[in-house]
Parts: sequence; C-alpha cells; structure tokens
Amino acid sequence: MIGHLIATLEQIDLPADWIGIRAMRETSSWRAVRDGHPQQNETGLNQGAMIEVLAQGQFGYSATNRLTTEALQAAASRAYRQAVAASRWTLHRFTQAVRPPVTGEYVSPYQQPLSGLGVSEINDLLRQLCAQLKVSAAVVRTIAAARTHEVESWFVSSNGSKIYQKLMLLESHLGAIAQAPGVTQSRTDNGYLARSYQGGWEILAGAEERATRIGEQAVELLSAPDCPDTATTLVLAPDQMMLQLHESVGHPLELDRILGDERNYAGGSFVRPQDFGSLVYGSPLMNVTFDATMPGELASYRFDDTGTPAERQHLIRRGVLERGLGGLESQARLQVPGVACTRACSWNRPAIDRMANINLEPGETDFDTLIGSIENGVYMESNRSWSIDDQRHKFQFGCEYARKIENGQLTTTLKNPNYRATTPQFWGSLAQVGDRQTLEMYGTPYCGKGEPNQLIRVGHASPVCAFDQIEVFGGAQS
Repeated sequence: MIGHLIATLEQIDLPADWIGIRAMRETSSWRAVRDGHPQQNETGLNQGAMIEVLAQGQFGYSATNRLTTEALQAAASRAYRQAVAASRWTLHRFTQAVRPPVTGEYVSPYQQPLSGLGVSEINDLLRQLCAQLKVSAAVVRTIAAARTHEVESWFVSSNGSKIYQKLMLLESHLGAIAQAPGVTQSRTDNGYLARSYQGGWEILAGAEERATRIGEQAVELLSAPDCPDTATTLVLAPDQMMLQLHESVGHPLELDRILGDERNYAGGSFVRPQDFGSLVYGSPLMNVTFDATMPGELASYRFDDTGTPAERQHLIRRGVLERGLGGLESQARLQVPGVACTRACSWNRPAIDRMANINLEPGETDFDTLIGSIENGVYMESNRSWSIDDQRHKFQFGCEYARKIENGQLTTTLKNPNYRATTPQFWGSLAQVGDRQTLEMYGTPYCGKGEPNQLIRVGHASPVCAFDQIEVFGGAQS
C-alpha cells in the first residue's frame, strides 16, 4: 500500500505547499450473547483514504472509498480547491512546519491473535460467561459481548513521510441485572465496555471469575441501603477514576475547545490560554500524563494521524497545569505546548484534537494504608451516569457500587452512590494517591466530538484515590 500511495502522490500535479494521504482499513466483529442466547454476530470491513492539502496557508480535505490512482487524484483536486477557498477567511496561516516529515511503524503487542478464535468458539465463551453471571434466580438479565478490530493505516506525504501502523483491539463487556420486589440493580465489568485494550484474546483472562463476582454484587445491591447524603472522604476506584480523568481533565485541556472550535457542539473549557504554566489545577499529589506509548492501553500509537511522533508528556505536574491536548496546528494558533494527539476516527474524517491515553500517575500509599487512615468515608466503583457542564467545570457522577468506610475498614455495601463537585474544588481536595499496586488501566471506544461527529477510542490508567470533603448522596439519578 505504501508504494501505491507514494506513486500516486508523485503523479498529483497541483500547486500545493504540501499534500498528505492517510489510508485506513478496518476489519471488525461484534459478538454478543444475552441470557445465553446469541444476539449479535456481525463482521465489517471499512476502508478508504483522506487526502489533505496545504495551499495558501490553509488545509483542505477530501476523502474517497476508492483507492485507485484516479480516485485519489480527484480527491486531491477537491481538497486543493477547498484550501484555496478557505484562504479568503483565514484565522491563521499554516506552513509545512505543522507537518514535519517522519518515517516509522507501530504494531499493537498481542499474545493470542484476534483471528485465532472462530465464531462458534467465541459464542461458546460468551455463553459460558453468561452462565457465570447467573448466580441466582434474582439475576434476571445477563449479557456478555466482545468486539474486535484490526485497524491498519498508511500515511505518506509530499515532504517524505512514510508511516505504517496496525492496531489490534479487543473491547469486552459483562453485565448482570438483578431484581427483587420494587428494586432493580445492575453491575458490570468496571463499566460499559471499560475493559477495552490493545492486544489479543489473552485480554479475556480472568473473565469467568469476574463474571461470578459481578452477578453476586448485583444481587448484593438489592438489599443494600442507599448511599448517605453527606460531605465526607470519597475514595474512587480506578474504574471510576477513568471517567473522572476523561471528563474533568481530558476534555477541558483540549486546545480546540479553548480556541472555541468545539463550543457549538461539545462545549468549551474553563481553562484559558494564559493558564498554561501557572494554573493550580489540583493538589500537589496530582500528576497527569499523556502517554500514547503505554503498551496495551487502548489509545496507544507511535504517530498521530498527521504523523507527529508521540511522546510521554506531563499535562499536570504536582498540581500545576503545564500543557494542553492539542496537535501542532492548535499549538501554533495558541502558542502553548501540546502533544501528538491530532486524531481521526476513520478515513472519511479529518484529524482533530483528541485525547488519547490520559493517566494519573501513582503515588506511594498502598490500598490497606489508604483505607485504614480514613475514619469515615465512602468508597465507589464503576461509573453508571455522568453530567458535566459545557465548560467542564461543575459535574455530578453516579456509580454502580459503594461501601462505607468506618474506622479504617470497608463495611456496609451501599447502592445508588453519587457525588458532585466543581473541577478545581475536586482536584484540589485530592488527599491520597494509591501506589502502583493499585493502578489499573481501562478504556472507552465512545468518546464523541466534532462536526461531523467522531467516536474515538481513549485509554485511562489510574490508581485508587481519596478526596477530602466531597458531597456524596444516594438515590437513583436519571
């Protein structure tokens, strides 16, 4: 494919400053079993190319699902005309500096190839997981699902870029719904599709044991009291910290939101351009990194979709904001530091600023010591609901499962736990950060943004964390 794209690029005759071709091919499958019965058995193939042209200081884009030389040349001409037309209303004039030449490749690490299991084997595995979820007659609904993706991309440019990347992705879900008179409770495998990673079928190791625990906890919640309404020490498990990082750190640090590009669809940010390097975002225990180099995390890669090499970078260090989530174009417009995170969900979308792997670095406190130091508190797991304003400032999140903390011990199980805060208040109250033994990694394939909309995959890793004097409350929240 690289050879064909380079040959095509050499034949394109346009007075452009720069031309890039990003071709993608994705093969996918979705297998789901509900209550022991197959519900979905789908496979898909999606392929095409995006042509990007820089002319008169502006970028133009055009996509095609035909990879012939003629189709790619026609798309390049359309992109060129678009760039020239856009130059009349320029906000910023770009140069080739935002598309430096790079070469290299990346392939997801894996042990058991995704092609190694047939449809019947996958369905048998999912049926077995449903059986493990059905721990008693109180469990009235079980579901087990697995989605696979093999995504290949090729990127070439007129100034010499040549990149090949292959992502192998497995997204899985387990869920149980339990009922008693007047009560319904659900429990999942750390949240919907939270166990989404790069790799092969080895990712499902331990799923049977987790399925049994999920079913048991769904039943346990039926007789649990509601979470109390109080201000107390809140301890969040890594699977809920995933959502907390995503919504109150990842999105507000996206540079296109700060520029105003996203406000009509997904909102802006309370962060201002002058805040980088000075804003106290949280307590000194808060250290957040962008790390697309993390093996196995869902949004790992070596190069973003414009060819920028990815490096591990601190976004927030010791509570102070250092850099944003924006690629070279947004960095040039705002004159603030960013990262290699210009990404597209498919071949027919232009790449925009997107978070990738956003991780909270571990501290030095082990789990028993962290819980043992708390006289009164609430421990919560697994996101169930979320609401956050369009400036990413005020939020309210709900979880599936909670336990009281009393005199340094996890005690009574609580149902319908929720908490609310504002972003600076919440992160400023970060009082303890778990050690590396408490660190867990999760992902989501459903981060939405952009017009037209792009759903993209994101990864988050975090240890257990404790926050002082957070408002928690009970009751099912819609």
